[in-house]
Amino acid sequence: LGYGGGGDTEEKELMEEILMPHEAMIRLAGSKCVMPGYHEVHGTKCVCNSEILQDILRDYVGFDGMVVSDYTAISQLPDLSTPEEKAAAAINGGNDVDFPEGSDYKSLQVAIDKGLVKPEVLERAVKDVLRHKFRAGLFDKDAYLYSKENIVLDTPEERQTAYDIATQSVVLLENNGILPLKASNDKKLNVLVTGPNANSVWAMCGDYAYPAMSYFWKRVENITDQDKPHIVKLLEGMTENKPEGVNITYSRGCDWTEDIETVYGELGDERAWEYELLHRKVDSGEKADRQEALKMAGEADVIVAAVGENVMLCGENRDRKGLRLPGKQEEYVNELIKTGKPVVLVIFGGRAQVVAGLAERCAAVIQAWYPGEEGGHAVADILYGKVSPSAKLSLSYPNTEINEPICYNYSAEKDSRIQWPFGYGLTYTTFEYSNLKVDKEVKTGAEAINLTFELKNTGKVAADEVAQIYISPTSAEQKIRPIQLQGFARVPLQPGESKTIKVKLYTEQFGYYSNEGQRQWNIAPGKFVVKVGASSADIKLQETVNLTGKPVVKPLRDHYFSELGV
Repeated sequence: LGYGGGGDTEEKELMEEILMPHEAMIRLAGSKCVMPGYHEVHGTKCVCNSEILQDILRDYVGFDGMVVSDYTAISQLPDLSTPEEKAAAAINGGNDVDFPEGSDYKSLQVAIDKGLVKPEVLERAVKDVLRHKFRAGLFDKDAYLYSKENIVLDTPEERQTAYDIATQSVVLLENNGILPLKASNDKKLNVLVTGPNANSVWAMCGDYAYPAMSYFWKRVENITDQDKPHIVKLLEGMTENKPEGVNITYSRGCDWTEDIETVYGELGDERAWEYELLHRKVDSGEKADRQEALKMAGEADVIVAAVGENVMLCGENRDRKGLRLPGKQEEYVNELIKTGKPVVLVIFGGRAQVVAGLAERCAAVIQAWYPGEEGGHAVADILYGKVSPSAKLSLSYPNTEINEPICYNYSAEKDSRIQWPFGYGLTYTTFEYSNLKVDKEVKTGAEAINLTFELKNTGKVAADEVAQIYISPTSAEQKIRPIQLQGFARVPLQPGESKTIKVKLYTEQFGYYSNEGQRQWNIAPGKFVVKVGASSADIKLQETVNLTGKPVVKPLRDHYFSELGV
């Protein structure tokens, strides 16, 4: 939606797909605090949108917690001139707390005196906040907010967790056999590490990961302070974890961009002008010498090019007009490819970037995202083969810049605009799917459909496979998407090992939302195709199941995800 933009999402998509993760967090996990976005839904900002905050969130989903505005979102409401008008719009719409300082809600008494807000509306908001505080124990006799001792935030256990999460998030997109990087018995392997993200902490954490956000707002350029959490850069990880026989050299080669022009409109966040002060000064003033880097590339055996974005280019309130690599990064990678040496392209950032034209000529392509404080170690260990990559894409990766979304569930047919499909990701081994068994006929009123299948590691490397479960309709009259992910499981397998995967697929997952006078969830009889695969475009096994009996209507679904186990 852009920063504070809007959308006219159809009610069916809003309720079935956009609401689903929030509904699950509230109804299954008991979430008691919600923050509406800056954007509009159906022409009204979320922070004062009674359809979203009252009709759907409270009345339909049953949320009984606290709603907190995003940072100064109430002050930014358009078409309202006074603080009391803005406060009235937000609290009447269902927002409880004015974040961060309550600058507009300080005028609520004026709003009540003018008849803009009824006292019972204010009372409801106060009760929501107090109820939340009581639940948190803030009114307990011996309540305290913080530990009486220093809190250690950077423990070995937390480091290991950060590392594990990172290794399970990095996606291998292409590999012609160059990876993993290893020296031969009689010759060293000389690896050049280059690119704007090769020696940068700003490629590791997104803008709302605490270290990145802290240093960003404080204008800190050198973050080697030992009192701060240490963020492992790619060059550091590749140097520290290199196997015997591997030699690492480094030259930055190019910067993220040439020049940055910051523009903000009347409806934008006026904090945007501050970003221009930073320009590109997010590292220690390191120069990018392209000619030096190209000379070193010619002398290397393999080139690891770390490219992409950083928290200046990809994050809140930072939009770009295109999806190709920023600045002259693409030009630089082309020059690296022209050396004739194999190039491993490692892309950092919080979104897909169009690399069509490069990917086909690189020896390997990795999407590293923002891998966190242990990102350098995690990516290095995947490059060296100490860990087999196992992550899958959570989006459809485009091969062209277009002004419309590409979603995997819009069509079950191959889409020429997609470079790599939803759910796709390579490993250093191979897997075999077999022996699918499924309940072929189940009543609409039954709880679930049970299925099992076999998964075997047929390669020579231990690795995880993320097996995925999809469903598709058999008729255009059925009111569900052409293909829908309904569950997945990460399955670790040693070479030659097989496991039986058990799946409980709830009948509610075959249902759909409708509003014919009242909101409801419908489970209709019909035939559906259950699919098991390695991605949305790589279906290994499938079977038709038949839901029989009368249509079932429920006010809400009670199950959101299938259960998978070994």
